[in-house]
Amino acid sequence: MQDSNQTASGRFILLGLSNVPYLQVIFFIVFFIMYIITLSGNVLLIFAVRTNPKLHTPMYFFLSNLSMIDICFSSTTAPKILINTLSEDRSISLMGCALQMYFHLALGATECIILAVMAYDRFAAICRPLHYQTIINKKMCLSLASLSWAVGFGNASIHVPLTFQLPFCKSHHVNHFFCEMPPFFKLSCKDTRPNEIAMNLAAQIILLSAFPLTLISYIYIISTIFKIHSSQGREKAFSTCASHLTVVSLYYGTVIFMYLKPHSIYSETDKAVSILYTTVIPMLNPIIYSMRNKDVNDTIKKKLSRQSNH
Repeated sequence: MQDSNQTASGRFILLGLSNVPYLQVIFFIVFFIMYIITLSGNVLLIFAVRTNPKLHTPMYFFLSNLSMIDICFSSTTAPKILINTLSEDRSISLMGCALQMYFHLALGATECIILAVMAYDRFAAICRPLHYQTIINKKMCLSLASLSWAVGFGNASIHVPLTFQLPFCKSHHVNHFFCEMPPFFKLSCKDTRPNEIAMNLAAQIILLSAFPLTLISYIYIISTIFKIHSSQGREKAFSTCASHLTVVSLYYGTVIFMYLKPHSIYSETDKAVSILYTTVIPMLNPIIYSMRNKDVNDTIKKKLSRQSNH
């Protein structure tokens, strides 16, 4: 009776990750810890960049953008996951679902582009050091950041209305833990191939332009690093680039897996893949990109010790 009422009232039921009680508790604890780490790590990074003039550089400007994206990106899904994991009512309104899908898609695409921009910034800094300030000036920083946000939100503004024009007459039970396009296509009794083609085309344009740009930038960076005479400096720089490239490849790889395949082969594996790019990677980004950075760590320690002294 509850399910039919939800369907009649235009609500969707998110089936979530599991119905097993002890697994639900484990999932709640794990997601809660990851969400707190994500928020605290990214907020601390933004705070460090804003309060330390030494960090007012293009690299940290883009990192601050990435942190803002990750805070919002994880916040579009994590709170609802936490509520639904322990709640009997896993329903979400049509508007709530559309908004969640819109911001998730917009911020996900923005992150794809900002990661490529950050790789290009590092390429310019390491491979073209004499021309760096000319290439990556203040105007260029603002233009690249604005372009990243505009493409992300423009992409979502096209796809979300197209998705919610579909008639969801097969079921209102979404086999996922948040509102995402691929599992929604399975609910429609209408031919969703035009929606899939539009989604795949947009994903190809964004992902298959951003990822190769990122990869090429890091290939040039690593080849430049190998020319460094100091073995200690070479080792440190290579370690940093390797960790950056690992996270970037993981993010692009999971998004490509989700958005560049037919919806007919959507499976339980896709839930695990979605967890990676919606919660795990936003948690790892501030750690990988900046918490190993001495300037960031020193700024945070100074501010925290000053607060404790007061």
